[in-house]
Order: sequence, then C-alpha cells, then structure tokens
Amino acid sequence: MKTGIQILIWLMLVTTLSGRTRQPNIIFILTDDQGYGDLSCHGHPFLQTPNLDQLHAESTRFTDLHASPTCAPSRAALMTGRAAFKSGVTHTILERDRLSLEATTIAEVLKSAGYTTGIFGKWHLGDEDAYQPNNRGFDETFIHGAGGIGQRYPGSQSDAPGTGYFNPIIKHNNTFVKTKGYCTDVFFQQALGWIRQNTSTDSAEAKPFFAYLATNAPHSPNIVAEAYQQPFLDKTVKKEDAAFFGMIVNIDENIGRLMDKLEEWDLADDTVLIFMTDNGTALGKDYFNAGMTGAKGSINEGGSRVPLFIRWPAEIQPDVDIDRLTRHVDLFPTLAELAGARIPDQLQLDGRSLLPLIHDPDCSWEDRYSFFHKGRWNKAGARGRWGKGNTDPDKAKFKDFAVRSEQWRLVEPNALYDIKEDPGETNNLIDAYPEVASDMLNAYEQWWHEVRELMINEDATLDTPKPFMVQFEQQKMEQGIPDWQPPEIGSLDSDVE
Repeated sequence: MKTGIQILIWLMLVTTLSGRTRQPNIIFILTDDQGYGDLSCHGHPFLQTPNLDQLHAESTRFTDLHASPTCAPSRAALMTGRAAFKSGVTHTILERDRLSLEATTIAEVLKSAGYTTGIFGKWHLGDEDAYQPNNRGFDETFIHGAGGIGQRYPGSQSDAPGTGYFNPIIKHNNTFVKTKGYCTDVFFQQALGWIRQNTSTDSAEAKPFFAYLATNAPHSPNIVAEAYQQPFLDKTVKKEDAAFFGMIVNIDENIGRLMDKLEEWDLADDTVLIFMTDNGTALGKDYFNAGMTGAKGSINEGGSRVPLFIRWPAEIQPDVDIDRLTRHVDLFPTLAELAGARIPDQLQLDGRSLLPLIHDPDCSWEDRYSFFHKGRWNKAGARGRWGKGNTDPDKAKFKDFAVRSEQWRLVEPNALYDIKEDPGETNNLIDAYPEVASDMLNAYEQWWHEVRELMINEDATLDTPKPFMVQFEQQKMEQGIPDWQPPEIGSLDSDVE
C-alpha cells in the first residue's frame, strides 16, 4: 500500500514525464535473427511486411541503433542496461548465457513502479530455476527453454523433450503445457489474452502492464507452414531461405493483429509499442542488407545495426527518423523513465534514456564509444567441438571486436571506416587517421579490463542436469502434461502445417 506522500511523488514523476497522470502500458516486441534489411519499409526488394510498415510510419524510428552480434548478449543488455559481458553473458551456450544473479532486470524496476509484467517466448538467459524469468521480475511467464525451441547444448541448457515449432511444449508459470498452433501465433495469442485480462476491468486499481514478447522466429531451424514459404520459392536459392522470409510474414501478421486489438480494446493511446530485433540478419544478407557488410555474428555494421520503432500515439511523434548512435543498453533507462520508475543508484547503467532524442531529435547528444565483441570462444574441458580451439577469453581480446562512435567504426586493430560516408565498410582509412584508431583502441582496452573480471560464467561446470528436461519428465510422470487453454480473443490463422 502506497502512502499519500509516495502517491504524490509517483504522480509528480509521471506528470513531469509527459503531462499525463497515467503510466503507459508497454509492449516490447523482440524478434530473433531478423535484420535491419528484413523489412519492406527498409527497402527489401521482395519481402512485404505491411503491418510493420504501418508501425514504422506511426513511430519514431532510431536508424542507427545497435545490439550485440548474437542473441543472448543482446537480451542481457536489454534486461540490465549494461554491457552483456558485465553480467557474465559472453556466449549463447556452454552456461555463458546465464544472466548474473546479481543483475537487476528492467522487469524488476518496472514492478517497483507498480507494473505487472509478462514474458512470452524466448528468455535465453539461463534455464536453471534461479535464472528463470519468474525469479527475475516477471509475474507471467510463457516461455520455451534454451536459445530456441527444441535446442539442447552441453550444460544445463535444453528445451522440453518432444517440442517443436508446431504445437510447442511451453513452460507456463512453471507448469509445462502442450499448445496447439504455430509457435509465433501461440506466443502472440497468450500475450494478447494476458493483456486483455489485465485491462478488462474499469477499476482505478488496475495496474499498467509490461509485455515482453520475444519470438523465437525467424531463428533457425526455418520452419513455417508451406503457405508462408510458397511466395518466396522462386526468389530464393534454398527452401530454408524461403521459410525464413515466410516466418517474418507470419510475425508481421501477428503484429497487425496485436495493433488491431489495441485499437479494439481502446488501449492504443495508452500503450507504448516497441519493435526491435536482437542482432543482424541470419539469412537475409544474400538478398538485401541495406548496404551493410556483415550479418548475425559479425562485428561489422550488419551484425549489430537493428531496427527500433517506438509508437505512443498520445505522446510520441509519428514518422520521425533519429539518426544518432544509440544502443540496446539505452532501452532500460528509457523504459524506466517512461514508467516513472526509479533506477537504483548502484546499478551503474551503461545506457542512457532515449527520451531527450524522442522529444527533440536535434537535442544535444554527447558522442560516446560503443564496444562490440562476438564472444563465443570455446570452453576448456568441453567435449567434442566445444572444447577445441581457443578457450581463453584473453586470447580473444583482439579478435572479433569493434568500436563505434558517431562517425567511425574500428574493426579489430587494423581497420577503420568512416561509417557515415561508407556504411558498407569498403574503404579502410586507418593509415589516414591513425590517431582516431589509437584513441578507439585505447578506449577498448580500458573497456575490456573493466568487463573481464565480470565474466563470472567462464569456469561454470557443464556437468549439470538439464532442468527443463528433468522437470518435464517429473511432471509427465506425476500429473501429465495438460493441454494449453488459449485465451478467448479470436482463432489462430496458421495452426496447420
């Protein structure tokens, strides 16, 4: 129960933010392995994404926003507002995807400001119970395990046995359920049902919500109904590529459905709707990459530059592009400020709120160095290919790293590009601007020294049970796996293989 003084302070915070006394709902959509170029509004020659195009037109867009080169590090940065390596996340597997238990998540911060919180889809920050989202600030959890549906790797990481992209087995509030339908449809259906449940009351006590809708699509394996693949079979080299684009079309349809429901339920004006992807494209670079070099896993521009659309009809201007260097770590303080939430001083965020740029795209925005590292070195003692090659983080220090400023991108020690003039990274200017490269390299060395001692998962054992498999088998034996009861908000369109 808030005291009168606490309520007054909260109202002052929110009113100062936007002139409103109602905290906005927040929906954050994060797709997996969809790149900046994998959208028709960004110029793709044959992929059509009409609903994302509409969201693009209705949003303020950040056109120089960068994530990490791969998925678990990006998610760690989004959840904490800090460089992923500072939270121990240096890989997507081998226990190095586990988000430090010392970290504070944006869900926890929003809960402290009165929000109810839900996650739907991909977590990928630890499968052991202590690391699970229900223990990291999320009230409602509806997730698959590991880094993708059906994945399994050395250590604790795995998904439920027998799951798949169609009719996936999902862990819903710590109970496994057998769903019916295509995975992306299922995640959106559950998220919409939860949103409706939380907003269908007229009570003044109804809480604002934070819905984190993180699809596993279009991550491989590229599986989608044949009807979604068919339009791309004559435009792609492989059927796998056609399925990749078909998965994006399915995502686009679900986003359109979500936007329609927000209008139908009279929630659009009170809801901040955010769309972003977690890294560069996995398969789209051979067809269209917005003029960039690199893709998922690359330290070049195409590995990290991702779309970010932010729509709030009541407060944020539509159809605005902001071409300033920004990062995934900036979303944490941005969401906190939107919610009027206090960020604990001890968090020492790397990000800074994007609201000044949203309110005035021409505002003063101090340049800063942004650091990228692919990570993904192997692990000493691991069996098979996971134990081969380099297993020492320090030997990877000067390999697969990059530094960005507004103008420049340093790619490893020997390549410097004027990224504003040369987004394709074709003209190495390091000999012409050695002092620029030297300053960036020195800054990177300081950053590495800072993050190296925080890589707490490097020595984690792989000799450990797989919690999703263990819990699934125990539940199956003791009580069975119940069928999912989809929320009553309309039928699914693509639940047939």
